[in-house]
Amino acid sequence: MSLLNIGKSIKERRNTLRITQPHLAEMAGIHINTLYKIERGQANPTIEVLNKLADVLGMEIKIEIKKANL
Repeated sequence: MSLLNIGKSIKERRNTLRITQPHLAEMAGIHINTLYKIERGQANPTIEVLNKLADVLGMEIKIEIKKANL
């Protein structure tokens, strides 16, 4: 999943729950500018930050590792 898709998923879930960006940032303990950049696909968030957002939004992080064709 690309950074833009991650951001879109977070934004869609936030909007569904009717949570503002400042409120979500506060609840997740991250800076509002970080959230803004994540939602726009302009940030490369850590797993820790994504986990904080997922916890607040009731989302699940799924990591998939693919084998390379050598």
